[in-house]
Amino acid sequence: MSGTPEGPVHPDPPGVPPARPVLTERELRDYRAAFRTSQLAMALVDRDGLVVAANDSLGALLGTDSAALREQAAADLVDLAADGRTWHAYREVLRGRRSRFRCTRRLKHPDGRKLWAEVTVAPVPDTGRVLLSLTDISDRRELQARLRHLQMHDPVTRLPNRALFFERLSAALETAAAESAEPDRPAFPYAPHGQGRTGRIGLCYLDLDGFKAVNDTLGHRVGDRLLAAVAGRLTECADSAGYTRSGGLLVARLGGDEFAVLVEDSTGTEQLADLARSVLHALERPFDLGGQRLSVSASIGVVERTAAGTTATGLMQAADTTLYWAKADGKGRWTLFDPERNAHRITRQSLSSTLRPAVERGEFALEYQPLVDLAGGAVRGVEALVRWNHPQFGVLPPNRFVGIAEEDGTIVELGRWVLRTACRQARQWQKDHPRERPLFVSVNVAVRQVWDSDLVADVAGILSETGLAPHLLQLELTESAVMGSAGRPLQALQALSDMGVRIAIDDFGTGYSNLAYLSRLPVSVLKLDGSFVRGFQDEEHANPADELIVEALVQLAHRLGLTVTAECVETVGQAARLRRIGCDTGQGWLYSRAVSPDHIAAMLEGTTPLRV
Repeated sequence: MSGTPEGPVHPDPPGVPPARPVLTERELRDYRAAFRTSQLAMALVDRDGLVVAANDSLGALLGTDSAALREQAAADLVDLAADGRTWHAYREVLRGRRSRFRCTRRLKHPDGRKLWAEVTVAPVPDTGRVLLSLTDISDRRELQARLRHLQMHDPVTRLPNRALFFERLSAALETAAAESAEPDRPAFPYAPHGQGRTGRIGLCYLDLDGFKAVNDTLGHRVGDRLLAAVAGRLTECADSAGYTRSGGLLVARLGGDEFAVLVEDSTGTEQLADLARSVLHALERPFDLGGQRLSVSASIGVVERTAAGTTATGLMQAADTTLYWAKADGKGRWTLFDPERNAHRITRQSLSSTLRPAVERGEFALEYQPLVDLAGGAVRGVEALVRWNHPQFGVLPPNRFVGIAEEDGTIVELGRWVLRTACRQARQWQKDHPRERPLFVSVNVAVRQVWDSDLVADVAGILSETGLAPHLLQLELTESAVMGSAGRPLQALQALSDMGVRIAIDDFGTGYSNLAYLSRLPVSVLKLDGSFVRGFQDEEHANPADELIVEALVQLAHRLGLTVTAECVETVGQAARLRRIGCDTGQGWLYSRAVSPDHIAAMLEGTTPLRV
């Protein structure tokens, strides 16, 4: 019977207790009737991926008669072969190697309507078949898409933002890794054809030459208009090459005047070189911004390589290095990543080999950036930021060496020194400048410090040694490090919180956190990533979505009993909007850059103004 599950129901062998009750004829009829009349769209699929039976709900959802679906490839009906990861997971269920699989698919109804369906595939026990079910989630998906678009796109240029860029990049690399992991597996029936997969990835990483001068002389409003115009030119380049129509390219704004053009399944360096040349050519034409005529140039770092074995961090590091080469070579040009040139430079390996001795030689120093009460304007605390006074390369910021320290384990020793130095300095300020509410000091902590050392014992010992009260110490961990913490990290955080130390999540809003998880973490402070605050820069043409998102995050934090610090506060207008939203403290160049301990002492004495 069409639309009815088929197949015998076998009793268990004599003398063996049945694994589950054997269906009676009446129960079997009821089961078939339920399948046939269910509002849930369902199909029974054999191990070859062909539909054995489908109910009327599935036929209605797909705009056809259920009987017409028999013997058709289920993957074709719901587009399961559209991407490699989904296709791989579906095959694993059919082969009995995976117990369940769920995905979301966009389907086209014969009447022209587009709908979103949640597809679930799970084995039917003892039948050698799987059950495919579909739920129409179009309304929910549309709302989610609107909210996600606001969250994942840059308000100035309307391009995908940094978060969406890295999400797409990570997905492309994961897909390549999954496909390379099974190169010898035989082809599966009804496999997708003509997808043009090359297993390679390319990136053009660019920034505008001299953009800071535009902001400084003409103002941020003109600067934002220029960024939007540049974004339009980049998109035109992608469209003219046909990349965006094929879905293999992403143009994104990573922040400031930095843009990235990601090419999935690239065909080689020549393709990326052609793209870089077309971008430079497009930007050569002057920009007319409301009567203001501007000419700009860009420098581009180009990387193209096999995707398998490549990490997002490695790709971006190579792109960043190559962009630096392009600027050093004279700007207004593109440069291709050269492994040989990279190997001959004094790079990460050189820094890594001197990092541990540098800690022992005392080559590091701390600077402090104030954390200011947005309501009253008083300095409530400072964040300790480490600098490396390298004898050859000069003063290096943390982004040049902290990653290396985390990789080779030096971060444990370095982090312990930073913690001790910061606590000692905070206690000294407290002694020299008594005040009703002493400054707290905030120190960044890497996850490896939790795993490779007894962080709780280190903190307790340093607080005892320096005499600093626990509530005057704040430890900052990144969102990705805190979210999903379990076992030892979570125990350490809880012990530190019980001790009285405050725990802060740094760069909050840039990862993939489950917000409900916050209520189960011993966290007391959220530090909003600077990308949220930068969206407030155009005060005359403010994007209400930015304020709505930040306000929602602040309200959520306050309901959970947390305080909120905004990073990268650069203008009075930004501070005013954050104050109106209810944000507790601010940090950024509006108040001060990171400065020496003596400068902080002068602030406390009142001999130096807060803003520098």
